[in-house]
Amino acid sequence: MKTNILDINFDVTNFNDVIEKIFDCIEQKKKCFIVTPNPEIVMSAQKDLDLKKIINQADLVLPDGIGVVFASQLNKNKIKKRITGYDLVQKIFLMSEKKNFSVYFLGGKEDIVELAKKNMEKKFNKLKIVGCNNGFFSEEKKVVKKINFVKPDILLVGMGSPKQEKFIFKYKDEIDAKIFIGIGGSFDVMSGKIKRAPKIFIDLNLEWFYRFMKEPKRFFRLMALPRFLFKVVAEKIFRA
Repeated sequence: MKTNILDINFDVTNFNDVIEKIFDCIEQKKKCFIVTPNPEIVMSAQKDLDLKKIINQADLVLPDGIGVVFASQLNKNKIKKRITGYDLVQKIFLMSEKKNFSVYFLGGKEDIVELAKKNMEKKFNKLKIVGCNNGFFSEEKKVVKKINFVKPDILLVGMGSPKQEKFIFKYKDEIDAKIFIGIGGSFDVMSGKIKRAPKIFIDLNLEWFYRFMKEPKRFFRLMALPRFLFKVVAEKIFRA
C-alpha cells in the first residue's frame, strides 16, 4: 500500500514487514533499493526532479521523519509510525547475525566509517561486515570493483542525499549485492561521533528538537519541516 506526499510515493508499512521483505530478497537473490526520505529530502526532490524520479523507482520508500507521518494523516492511506534509517539498520544487523548475511559500509570520512565498523562488530558479535570505504572518492568504478570483490548481501551507503541515492541508482545493477540502502549520517552515530537523542525524545517524536539543541547551526536545515508541512496543507486545500 502506498500514500502520496508531494509526489513522493511512500510505502505504508512497518519494521517487521520491511525486515521480512529484505530477508526474502536476499534469499531469492533479488535486488532491493530502499530509500528513507525525511521532509528535507522530500523538499529537495521538489526541485531535483532526478532525485524525485529515483525515489519513486525505489523498491521501498520509508518515512524517516515525523513530518512525513503527520502529512500522511491527510491522506486515505495513513502512515502509523516513522521508520528511521538508523533504527532500520540496527534491526537489519540483528537479522544478519542470525542469518549470516554480510554487510558493506560505504560513506563518511575514513576514520568515521572504520570506527562505525569496529563499534558495530562489538555490539553485534556475529555480524559479518566484509568491508568499508569512505564516501570521498572520485573513481567510482574502483569502489564498485572493491565492493564486488567481497560480494556483500547488504550495501549501506551513507553519503548524504541526494548523492547516496544517485550513486545507488547508477550502480545497483553493476554491484554484486542484494539490498541497497541510503542511510545518511548513520555512520556518524554508529561511530559515536554523534550521540543519538535520548529515548524520551525519540518516543515523543522530538528527535529533531534534540538535534537543534545540540547543534543550533542546524536551524536552517530544520526549517525544511515547517516549509514541508505548509506545502502539504496548501496542496490539499488547492486540490480540494
